[in-house]
Amino acid sequence: MKLNLKNTFISKLPADPVIANTRRQVKEACFSFVLPKKTKSPSLVHVSKEMAETLGISEKDASTKEFLNIITGNTVFPNTRPFAMCYGGHQFGHWAGQLGDGRAINLTEIEHNNKTWMLQLKGAGETPYSRTADGLAVLRSSIREYLCSEAMYHLGVPTTRALSLSLTGDQVLRDMMYDGNSAYEKGAIVSRVAESFLRFGNYEIFAARNDVKNLKTLVDYTITHHFPKLGIPSKEGYIAFFKEVANKTLDMIIHWQRVGFVHGVMNTDNMSILGLTIDYGPYGWLEGFDFGWTPNTTDSQHKRYRYGNQPNIGLWNLYQLANALYPLVEEAKPLEAILESYKIDFEHRSLEMMRAKLGLMMKDKSDLSLIQELEDVLQGTETDMTIFFRNLSKFQKNNATQITIIKDAFYEEKLSDAMVTKWTNWLDAYKERLQIESISDTERQTNMNLVNPKYVLRNYMAQLAIDDANQGNYGLIEEFYQLLKKPYDEQPEYDEWFAKRPEWARTKVGCSMLSCSS
Repeated sequence: MKLNLKNTFISKLPADPVIANTRRQVKEACFSFVLPKKTKSPSLVHVSKEMAETLGISEKDASTKEFLNIITGNTVFPNTRPFAMCYGGHQFGHWAGQLGDGRAINLTEIEHNNKTWMLQLKGAGETPYSRTADGLAVLRSSIREYLCSEAMYHLGVPTTRALSLSLTGDQVLRDMMYDGNSAYEKGAIVSRVAESFLRFGNYEIFAARNDVKNLKTLVDYTITHHFPKLGIPSKEGYIAFFKEVANKTLDMIIHWQRVGFVHGVMNTDNMSILGLTIDYGPYGWLEGFDFGWTPNTTDSQHKRYRYGNQPNIGLWNLYQLANALYPLVEEAKPLEAILESYKIDFEHRSLEMMRAKLGLMMKDKSDLSLIQELEDVLQGTETDMTIFFRNLSKFQKNNATQITIIKDAFYEEKLSDAMVTKWTNWLDAYKERLQIESISDTERQTNMNLVNPKYVLRNYMAQLAIDDANQGNYGLIEEFYQLLKKPYDEQPEYDEWFAKRPEWARTKVGCSMLSCSS
């Protein structure tokens, strides 16, 4: 494999001088050198050929023993030094101190077609930041991350990517639901890719330690290599940098809301500085439309990271980043102005996003109330978000009220008379609103189907793939990988996956709520 490898990150930023791979507090350093753990009997489960090509890795190269050894940690690229990053973070609203790459090891940077990517292994063993954990990952969580990161990319959601999914041949002990029932599971590694894996927490840790020197070094590096249009780092540049991060964060979250994705763990150490969806843990897609739903068992009581609160948490996290950058700006007002702008921009962009989902090209003063009334009626009875919006595109503005078009989205077999009335009233209002649109029903359907996916990685689908994979059958991984590459297309051959969550999945572990266990 001949790749154009770079070591920019480790050559430009301060390294931990301690080489021993022991758990410790790492001071005045952005990263620690660490080697992946050797795996017993690695085997390849799946490769994203598209991502491989993006990195300059041919299909032939991706089938070699050399490739397998690299993406499972048994071999290191020549002239490279793998490392784990140091960062802190606010977890569930509280400062947690040093966290860091506890189960992620960055292998190298790969430059291809004038773009540079960081290649990282998740689940490749302990690092100085592993705390009491083993740095490993299991097959079930690795399947979820592998499929979801690629699915999100094809949905048009900013995200980290996945290159490969592999088994290590080792057994890993995990307490899946944190209920005292530990069991051995198959160990696995996902090799994932991003322009950068820097998080809000990388900057927070230096600010928390009053290490302004290294904070400035890291911010200057970030601007130079990831926001070059901002020019030479300066006070004005730091403010512009924060505005860029705020805009990218909002863009990502608007996309989450559009497709009904719930991250589940929006801690500041899981917030990408590039506005990428990162760290796929207990995520989920809305089945029934519900602003209060969270997929995370750890968050089940307070629901801090519920679907409807994600935009607010994005803002809260940006406040923490603003506090971290303050020592470089030494002025609160410009940072506060950006945070205030986030609030206004969210209201505007959220409205535009919902207009697009409803196929409304022209703006009307009634749109906000129409959307709010829809959100109320959607929560009045369990209504599948994906199916509802996809089928609503078939609505014809000159026909009678067409509740039958959306009936497949209802989890109840028969709606109450009161709910039928509410739906009929809303559909009548929608029909009236469509009269001012100049485009045809066919054009509107085309537009709506570009923003309302037909297929998403529902939790029960991922669980089916996990159950099969645990038996050595990887057919569903390949099927879902192919299906989710074209989520907005009809793909009638896959119609069985355009369906509500089956009843057996309502309470099944892995299908409704998930823990942070990997």
